[in-house]
Amino acid sequence: MIVVTGATGQLGHAVVLELLKLVSASGIGVSVRDPQKATDLEALGVRVRQGDFSDPDSLTQSFEGATQVLMVSSNARAYGGDPLAQHRSAIEAARRSGVMRIVYTSQISASPTSAFSPGIDHAATEEQLRQSGLAWTSLRNGFYASSGLMSMGNSLATGQLEAPADGKVAWAAHADLAEAAAILLASPGRFEGPTPPLTGSQALDLADLAAIATELGHPVQRTVFPDEELGAKLEARGMPASAARFMMGNFIASRNGEFGPVDGTLEQLIGHPPVTMRDLMAQKLST
Repeated sequence: MIVVTGATGQLGHAVVLELLKLVSASGIGVSVRDPQKATDLEALGVRVRQGDFSDPDSLTQSFEGATQVLMVSSNARAYGGDPLAQHRSAIEAARRSGVMRIVYTSQISASPTSAFSPGIDHAATEEQLRQSGLAWTSLRNGFYASSGLMSMGNSLATGQLEAPADGKVAWAAHADLAEAAAILLASPGRFEGPTPPLTGSQALDLADLAAIATELGHPVQRTVFPDEELGAKLEARGMPASAARFMMGNFIASRNGEFGPVDGTLEQLIGHPPVTMRDLMAQKLST
């Protein structure tokens, strides 16, 4: 059985739907904090069990019978928690439950020296997996394309996109990453350890996104402001200083090229060209 954690989130839910195209529903389980939010998956024949990264015993029970677990990375740090402790609990629960392989949703920036704090957490989790004694695959996912659209804020309405200097990002769509994860879960052994970067076919910065919006009939002008102004601008919107530090790390990492490498592995895995930012922006503008 393949058990997917975080299956009520955007990526985890999409992975389950893709898995259902490749394996029988009876061979799929999900571990979710609130089973009531996974009734649609249960209706499709998927096994639904309660499991919380903060409750190791619940994970042991939800992983029962699994040969593989897709460990969707925790976002606990965004709420003041410790994602590494949660990941360690999940890995230990998988070992106790007899799981043979863990597939982990890492990120292209995974490195102990990343300027992007989640990149440091991903690297540390990969080290936990390396020391676990289990077979493991780390999905070095490109930066989510939906985040690229979010980074544009309300610029599509105002025509102004203001932010610190940034760098190129090889954006990847949730749908493509979910399809790739399902394929790798359904065919264990294709990658051991970290995968190559799983990215879209283009690396684009905010100026490129503004140009795409303009080509689509929504003129947007990209304006760069000094790094030190970010904190004040976010504070004016009622956001804490920690949010400014997080976002500034994102900009610095992109300038350092951490998100920029384009790789063809994702397209090879899914067998079709990845969704482009232009496609996603056009879709957003049409709704």
